[in-house]
Amino acid sequence: MSGDRLPNPTPPFAGTVGRLLDESEAVPLQGLRPPADAPNVVLILLDDVGFGTCSTFGGPVPTPTVDRVARAGLRYNQFHTTALCSPTRAALLTGRNHHAVHMGGITEIANSFPGYDSAIPKEAATVAEILRGHGYSTGAFGKWHLTPSWEQSPAGPFDRWPTGMGFDRFYGIIGAEASHWEPAVYDQTTPIEPHLGRDDYHLTEDLADQAITWIQRQQASAPHRPFFCYFAPAAVHAPHHVAPEWIERFEGTFDQGWDRLRTEIFERQIALGVIPADTTLTP
Repeated sequence: MSGDRLPNPTPPFAGTVGRLLDESEAVPLQGLRPPADAPNVVLILLDDVGFGTCSTFGGPVPTPTVDRVARAGLRYNQFHTTALCSPTRAALLTGRNHHAVHMGGITEIANSFPGYDSAIPKEAATVAEILRGHGYSTGAFGKWHLTPSWEQSPAGPFDRWPTGMGFDRFYGIIGAEASHWEPAVYDQTTPIEPHLGRDDYHLTEDLADQAITWIQRQQASAPHRPFFCYFAPAAVHAPHHVAPEWIERFEGTFDQGWDRLRTEIFERQIALGVIPADTTLTP
């Protein structure tokens, strides 16, 4: 199977079928074979996190692992969001304008006008569907927010849930937001309550653990197959539920106020080369 047509058509039988078994010859089925150099892909999407938040781009929040990845690769500085959750996700995962895939707004305010009904059409495949059609394992962890509101229940239909749009594995929340202490989590399409009996539970850590476990199992079971992991934690979206030890860690970091903070971020971005050296900070 070449993967140039998706979904892959069933290949015609290339053997021979005679009247008796010794007059017949079978041909082994050929599975998908991704290129030997096909890379693993981890796509991280953060809600409501500005361009100047992370240290990778001059921000005040230290992100040492992302910094290390950036030093070994490339930093892009012109990713355009739609300034809303669902439309940005729809555009990112389909590679199309959000109106073209019916997600002109968030799913909660959908209407029946063209481009705004929140029902992503079947002909708009996600990158997960395309990669899976080329032999990838695919997993989504975190916030989905792409299922029409009237389909967000354990009764389905599940066509526009992650498992219906190209992902082998889904673990997270299906709607816009959830408590980080007591979230309404779905494992595939089954509602679960992972916080029960755990005083130390936090959704972000749970999502990270689930993603790591999935990657480990995938690599152990099918090391010849690359993986695509879409990691979209519900943080830093409201509600802002942060453990005390993290609040204490940043005590005093922002005491200088917004005006001074944005100047400091701007100066670091100039020094890092994230923005051109002749850039002028807006009033």
